[in-house]
Amino acid sequence: MDVEKIFYYRRRRDKWRNVDSANLKRLNDVSTPTCEAGSSTVSLALLNARSLANKTFMLHDLFTSRDLDFLFITETWLQEGQLSPFSELLPQNCTFINSPRQTGKGGGLATIFKSSFYCQQSHIQSFCSFELQAFELKLTEPILCVVIYRPPKFNKDFIHEFSELLAGIAVEHDRILIIGDFNIHICCPDKPLVKDFLDLIDSFDFIQSVVGPTHSKGHTQDLVLSHGLCLDTIEIFQTCISDHFPVLFSIKISPPVVTSNVKPLLCRTINSDTALQLNAILAPTTFPTDNLDIEALVTNFNNICSNALNTVAPLKIKSTTRKKVLEPWLNETTRALRRECRRAERRWKKDKLQVSFQILRDSLINYQKAVKLAKSKYFITFVASNRHRPQVLFNVRDRIVNPSIISSPLDSVERCEAFSMFFIGKIEALRGLNKLVDLDSLGMPQCPATLEHFQPVSMDELKLVINHLRPSNYPLDCLPTRLIKDIFLIFGSYILKVINTSLQSGCVPSTLKHAVVKPLLKKSNLDPSDLANFRPISKLPFLSKILEKLVFIQLEMFLKDNNITEKFQSGFKVAHSTESALLRVYNDLLLTVDSGNIAVLLLLDLSSAFDTVDHQILLHRLKHCVGLRGSVFQWFKSYLENRTFSVHLDQSCSGARPLKYGVPQGSILGPILFILYLLPLGKIFQKFNISFHCFADDIQIYLPLKLQNGTTDSLQLLLNCLAEVKLWMEKNFLHLNESKTQVLLFGQKLQTTNPDQILGSLARSYQTSARNLGFTFDSSLKLHKQVSSVVKSSFYHLRLLAKVKSYFGFKDFERLIHAFITTRLDYCNSLYRGMEKSQIQRLQMIHNAAARLLTGTRKHDHIRPTLASLHWLPVFYRIDFKILLLTFKVLNGLAPPYLRDLLNFQSVSRTLRSNNQLLLTVPRTRLKRKGDRAFSVAAPVLWNNLPFQIRSAHSLDHFKSLLKTHFYSLAFK
Repeated sequence: MDVEKIFYYRRRRDKWRNVDSANLKRLNDVSTPTCEAGSSTVSLALLNARSLANKTFMLHDLFTSRDLDFLFITETWLQEGQLSPFSELLPQNCTFINSPRQTGKGGGLATIFKSSFYCQQSHIQSFCSFELQAFELKLTEPILCVVIYRPPKFNKDFIHEFSELLAGIAVEHDRILIIGDFNIHICCPDKPLVKDFLDLIDSFDFIQSVVGPTHSKGHTQDLVLSHGLCLDTIEIFQTCISDHFPVLFSIKISPPVVTSNVKPLLCRTINSDTALQLNAILAPTTFPTDNLDIEALVTNFNNICSNALNTVAPLKIKSTTRKKVLEPWLNETTRALRRECRRAERRWKKDKLQVSFQILRDSLINYQKAVKLAKSKYFITFVASNRHRPQVLFNVRDRIVNPSIISSPLDSVERCEAFSMFFIGKIEALRGLNKLVDLDSLGMPQCPATLEHFQPVSMDELKLVINHLRPSNYPLDCLPTRLIKDIFLIFGSYILKVINTSLQSGCVPSTLKHAVVKPLLKKSNLDPSDLANFRPISKLPFLSKILEKLVFIQLEMFLKDNNITEKFQSGFKVAHSTESALLRVYNDLLLTVDSGNIAVLLLLDLSSAFDTVDHQILLHRLKHCVGLRGSVFQWFKSYLENRTFSVHLDQSCSGARPLKYGVPQGSILGPILFILYLLPLGKIFQKFNISFHCFADDIQIYLPLKLQNGTTDSLQLLLNCLAEVKLWMEKNFLHLNESKTQVLLFGQKLQTTNPDQILGSLARSYQTSARNLGFTFDSSLKLHKQVSSVVKSSFYHLRLLAKVKSYFGFKDFERLIHAFITTRLDYCNSLYRGMEKSQIQRLQMIHNAAARLLTGTRKHDHIRPTLASLHWLPVFYRIDFKILLLTFKVLNGLAPPYLRDLLNFQSVSRTLRSNNQLLLTVPRTRLKRKGDRAFSVAAPVLWNNLPFQIRSAHSLDHFKSLLKTHFYSLAFK
């Protein structure tokens, strides 16, 4: 059999190693992290605290004594919202990131770091087998930091989940630092979990740098894993803050981070002598007024005042040192205890005896207690010495309860410009949804009354306005507000000339139309790198505030005298409030349900309504609907035209940009102009005979629905009204956010009728409950969800107040209780009348808890004597007190007219002795839990049951005093 012969040439191989070089690929050299010369060092520490709250001052001392930049803490044992311990822990110019365990006790992670670093929290998938906190340290080459706590109980999913974490972050980040308590004994490499863990981190090229025991029992379980970083000087610091030892280490970063403690700042030195020195410089003859227009008058005033201030208190570059400011509550006793801790620590490290360890532990505990007590005494004295300044009390409370949470990006001109473009782009996008319309097509009614000229302002009126105005804090003012008030006699006549010249000429100077905008984070836990999380806060010149206030007084008087404003608009009006608005709406809903009908309530949502107002439409409305003519109209036209703004962050600012739309934010006239802009809206609702109420841009409409065979003809009326309202808003550049519109139904017939069948196309917006001006309405009208909301928020604040009680005296702490608890119980409590006793008891439970916290009453002691000693009326009587207070205001012209329409005095044909008893008519109702709860029914019942002496009180204060005494005698007799 023939065999095929195959021949091939053998490849040449290395004769020494038998290697085929053709099969080998040259590998590129990978440089390992090296500590470069000239790089900067960041000092860090890791510690399992096992309860942060009782070691705050120990950790504070660790941070400062070791000059740390970062302190990573595991097992904080803090609950959600528990931030007061950080006010004790945080050194000066430091901030923190807190990640409490979401469910159950224990756990929790926190990072303390200096404010000179900018850290942005990263959103990484959470895992079941361990807790994590991730943030990115923003440097030229960012570092991702991940803090981890793995509970000691074995979890078979840990290796798998930790590998998912590493796989996710290793791809996106070049420099990674993972630190934490893994509860894995690295010192025992033969254990299966340890072996799998080490293999895992090695496969992802992570380096574990901790060598030696980190736990008092001799195991290594607090680890530092790094990738792409140069770690230096790993030290396990033996102390007894907890049963874990702090792990100290440092990182070399390049280029060096700017951690200078000296920050240049432009400032003036203004003291009690500044006003006297300005008095000497600014003589009355310094301010010439002859032959000057309004622009020249204001420019002249600003220049003269600025030059005088620069002479007396020139701007200087001051270097503010951020460190070495000792806490003022530290005293000789606390310093002696700290020295004792140092001696005990050195003794224990030297002899390692158990008795020395116990002495050190006791010394640290005594130090913690002493500093806490010293800080409490300091704040009690500080608040007491500033009792005439209520803001100090609330600042101290906020400083303790809500310390600074996270650092913000560095302020710069570029960031200011980004904010400026963002704010403009947001409004342009909303207005772009609507089309320009012909002003004549708006069909606005003519106002018979007209206002053509402003009345000249007197010196007494000017003084009164200036004395009552709050400081504007406008950074570009020629003089601080306090100095303007102090030396008003010097240039008062000149300011009066400026004001009257502006009013007579119908011109507003351009320098008074520039707003300084400062972005404010909406919530403290939001990401400061996202511009959408900020709201613009505008500041205007103090001289502009004076001018606007004087114009507002005359405009408001004209509107009131001619009854031009909308009756059912409660926003920004004297004697009106959210409670008065909700009381009228709730009254009408209760009476509708009491009559056997179904009531429908629509809550409309407008997007950035104040910012999208069209100036031309507003001017057209002021002229035709309001009746402004002549120089008055010209003044408002000048006021709205050519307005500008710039964004300021610290010492950086953007360029000036035109403000083409919207009523001026931060102004005195802005709110009333917006209300006048909405004037024609009420005519639409009246046209369809639909009830409505507005509070600024919060609009709610409601009407009864009469069911016939499960359907209603009133729905089409409502839909037609909504269509016309939407069309009107489109023409007026107001954006109705239909996705956020909420619809509620009320009535007993809902138990047998499907809401979808009643509402038709509105069914997609149907809700069983909704938040309305901070008060929760529900379809049953029982207010269970509102009470639950009050109970939840009140106990949250009670827990916070309990943690800061030691920092305040009795009277000051009582003021805090009233500010954070009583106000929540009393908000719109006139709507609680007739509510189920079980719900009132839930509110009373809060009141009792607040009284116990304030007085230290034990939980088993009866609360009635405590409430009586505090002169706190029980919740039931507080509800009746509020209703009667509103009734007195209604009957004496101190309440909105829409509430006055609900009450009537009794009228009888015969002459009886009871005719002069000031009694009210009580309407008839069907249902105790519905109609009897309405204000128009409950108010007359309560009023008529009062003694005549109280009903006939001659003033509001007199009435309140008599009513409080009357209810006190009923509650605690």
